[in-house]
Amino acid sequence: MSRGVNWKASVGLLGVGIKYLAVTMVIPLIVAVAYGEDAWVFLVSMALVAVIGLVVERVDPDPDLGPREALLFVSLAWLAAAAIGTIPYLLAGYGTASTVAHPVNALFESMSGFTTTGATVLGEISTERHSHAILMWRQLTQWLGGMGIIVLMIAILPEIAVNGAQLMESEAPGPELQKLTPRIEETARALWLIYFGFTVVYILILYGLHLLGMAPNMDLFNAIAHGFTTLPTGGFSPEADSIAAFSAAVQWVVIPFMIVAGVNFALFWHVLRGEAEVMLENAEFRTYAGAIAVVTAVLAVMLFRGAAPAIELGGATQGMAENSLRQAAFQIGSLLNSTGFATADFAQWDADAQILLMLTMFIGGSAGSTGGGVKIVRWLVVGKAIRRELFTSAHPDVVQPVRLSGNVVDEDAIRGIMAFTILYVVLFGVSAVFLSLDAARIGVQLTMLESTSASLATIGNIGPGFGRFGPFGSYLFLSDASKLLLIFLMWIGRLEIVPVLAVFVSAIDGQ
Repeated sequence: MSRGVNWKASVGLLGVGIKYLAVTMVIPLIVAVAYGEDAWVFLVSMALVAVIGLVVERVDPDPDLGPREALLFVSLAWLAAAAIGTIPYLLAGYGTASTVAHPVNALFESMSGFTTTGATVLGEISTERHSHAILMWRQLTQWLGGMGIIVLMIAILPEIAVNGAQLMESEAPGPELQKLTPRIEETARALWLIYFGFTVVYILILYGLHLLGMAPNMDLFNAIAHGFTTLPTGGFSPEADSIAAFSAAVQWVVIPFMIVAGVNFALFWHVLRGEAEVMLENAEFRTYAGAIAVVTAVLAVMLFRGAAPAIELGGATQGMAENSLRQAAFQIGSLLNSTGFATADFAQWDADAQILLMLTMFIGGSAGSTGGGVKIVRWLVVGKAIRRELFTSAHPDVVQPVRLSGNVVDEDAIRGIMAFTILYVVLFGVSAVFLSLDAARIGVQLTMLESTSASLATIGNIGPGFGRFGPFGSYLFLSDASKLLLIFLMWIGRLEIVPVLAVFVSAIDGQ
């Protein structure tokens, strides 16, 4: 029996997904028409993507996926989405000085979008420099990637739903997949409907603030654009100053929706069914909510006591209770679950505040959320497993299972979590060293904080780091080699490392 991977089956199914990705470009096309911009960019893009999808689909018109093929398909699907996403950037930038006219930059921006990382090489972000349609495409890529492009495909495409369970298991953020309904495609639809519902409510609230005169610049374009990037914890904004460009009322509205995005969406399904106790009894949710509350309180005190400069984008915080609390809640709500929005240039805050923010970036959202990072549930299991090892070292005759929310965690799951955590830390560390060395090669000196934050911000799909990679900075000055490394980190970070590496191992073993 062959241990290799039937790549034709994976590639053939990939063509189906590529073909339908062309349909999503209707939204920026409508924006282009509405603003009288170059609609041809998206008309040509849609035609090219549809043709590519049809050609790739012919590699295997009737694919049959096994576990290895499912892993390969999921890995390729995210690479293909990012590659396809570069087409509008390249066409719009052709013959101009746009930064995304360069293929590596276009791929960086597209991968950052689909993986909901939020790191950018766009340069100047404004509707004077880039069309409304291109900026909306940039926002839309994050919304498509938020709940997962594979989950979306399973929800709407019968030919992919046949292998839905394997595919969702490979793509799902976190170590476990909750099957909410008897049929996996119904589970996928339920998750996407909840995600869609939150997005619509959020957009209506933002635009409502504009109509009430509480957010003058939160017009319909901005409301939709930020709706597309908040729920997926993406962080892209068509405004150069991110959410700092808007009123305090807007910032207070954004905070709870960022926090919601980091919650396991399966818990909202239970709430809608009248089973709110399931959410309240969930250990991961309680830890997530507690972590946000505690770290926000600590940071708010630090800001109140003067951790931020007296004059900065977010306004003075020293001695200002409301602004200190708002800035703390916003930055923690944004970085803990990898959203990446900002209302202040925290790269200018003092060292203690920056260290606290970096530690926050390690935490991550919940399994089954749109948040990135290691995930709360993994830290809980790692902590309980370490505690068990210490206990059994003193009591070798005692058998003590690891429990979470009253349920015994499978030993295979524990080993998988340990393997992921080790791989995450090793890749993060090695990449940080490479970034420093490569930057020095081109005559740029990165501080340790800058290189480590850039590595962590991309593998954790967080976006902003510190120093030149701060919330109002850019990754544009890096070499192509460093950008390609960060593209790789964003890719494997979104798929949580193991599926991608498992494909390589399967390919090697099958030789």
